[in-house]
Amino acid sequence: MSKFARTVSEFLAARPQYTRDVGKLREYIDLVVDWEAAHGLVLRAPKLEAAGEGSDWLRASLVPAPVALAPSPIPRTEFEKVVLLQPILNQLFDRISRDHEFLNDTLASLGTSDEFTWRIYQMYLRQRKLGVKKPGVVGIHRSDYLIDAPAGRENGLRAKQVEFNTIAASFASLSSIVGDLHRHLLERTGYEGVLEDGKISKKQIPENESLTSIGDGIAAGFELYGSKEAIVVMVVQPGERNVYDQRWVETRLWERHGIKVARLTFAEIHDRCMVESDNRLYLDGSKEVAVAYYRSGYAPTDFPTEIEWEGRWLVEKSRAISVPNLAYHLAGCKKIQQVLAQPGVVERFVGDRETASLVRECFVGLYPLDSSEEGQKAYEDALADPAKYVVKPQREGGGYNTYGQDIPSLLKRLGAEERRGYILMDLIHAPGFRNILLRNGQLFASEVVSELGIYGVWVSDADGNAVVNKHGGHLLRTKASDVYEGGVAAGFAVIDSPLLV
Repeated sequence: MSKFARTVSEFLAARPQYTRDVGKLREYIDLVVDWEAAHGLVLRAPKLEAAGEGSDWLRASLVPAPVALAPSPIPRTEFEKVVLLQPILNQLFDRISRDHEFLNDTLASLGTSDEFTWRIYQMYLRQRKLGVKKPGVVGIHRSDYLIDAPAGRENGLRAKQVEFNTIAASFASLSSIVGDLHRHLLERTGYEGVLEDGKISKKQIPENESLTSIGDGIAAGFELYGSKEAIVVMVVQPGERNVYDQRWVETRLWERHGIKVARLTFAEIHDRCMVESDNRLYLDGSKEVAVAYYRSGYAPTDFPTEIEWEGRWLVEKSRAISVPNLAYHLAGCKKIQQVLAQPGVVERFVGDRETASLVRECFVGLYPLDSSEEGQKAYEDALADPAKYVVKPQREGGGYNTYGQDIPSLLKRLGAEERRGYILMDLIHAPGFRNILLRNGQLFASEVVSELGIYGVWVSDADGNAVVNKHGGHLLRTKASDVYEGGVAAGFAVIDSPLLV
């Protein structure tokens, strides 16, 4: 066998075996829960609908983040490949965001089939017509992958891209801390009682810089803005539970860079911010805003009224650097992902053929569901063999995709115009693995699959010259193999760390 797993059978054979008997692991519960509390690996407790007067203390209640008890295996060769790929993808999506003709042609093909995307697109056109000048661009990305190990293709072990996130890519902070948790458990317990077969070493759990990379990227954009007395606004959702993943970014901005952060919703921006005649954005009349970092704004539910839309427009029409800007937000749409997979499109943005080939290697089949000949064929194929596909709308966050036998009823329910807002994607066949999940103080042994995310940080000046272009660490989300969706915040998955084999 080669030093690292390169084939499907090598990968499957190199994985350790974890126990099914969680009854003998109860001592791990207190050990992990207490470690999480001591190290900020926590979420805000969910609201209790029945809570009455005198329950304000619940606002300060925390719960441990859902985690995998032990790290889950990922092929080292594929992990290292996608880490090296991330700066290429950062630059690719920056070039996409600057190509107005491409964005315009691609998004115009959606028509008004997706009202939310259409409104973001109209705001982008409005900003462009206004000629708004920003002192720089900051992109905080995450490219998500599943390990494809199709049956009968021994050399088919590949990391395949699920999606490329350009807005509100979460869990960068907590994912880094989970790696520390797994290293601690390995040193403290040797995973006694957990490991049934095989070994784990600390060298197999990669270091993860995602705890600091996001804050450092925002700080680089702040420096381009050029006002040391300004602040960063983190735009958040009302009632956010994933507060502490965000607070870690805020803490790093202050401790490493001396930058203050204010947390506001879009409605609060509308109520408390204003754009002065010099096009600068101010909070409460005196605090200049250099950067607005969005941890909200990726779904229609973030804009329940026109007030939220007006709050976002205040940021976008001002000199403040929005993370992401409107063009980046649009570049992350599933329609862009689908069009990129067409022949010659990656090459429009990546001149080197070998580099373009590396990008294409991570793609799976992606198809339109519009009225074109290709779209009609995809529609018919999805009805005939739905188990091979997933249908995706133009959305970020968990819970929006449709899989397998649920696809025909969705497609038949949608009219031809509505279908333009969706794409069809080949289903990736990730191999299952037995791990132990800790959620709400209980351990569960489950057959799982893991989704690997690689963070990327891009910063460029007003002229488009790159200042920062790097990978920014990683995230592993693990879920039961019979659950299609993979979002931690949406309640589908736990946070994990990769075990490189």
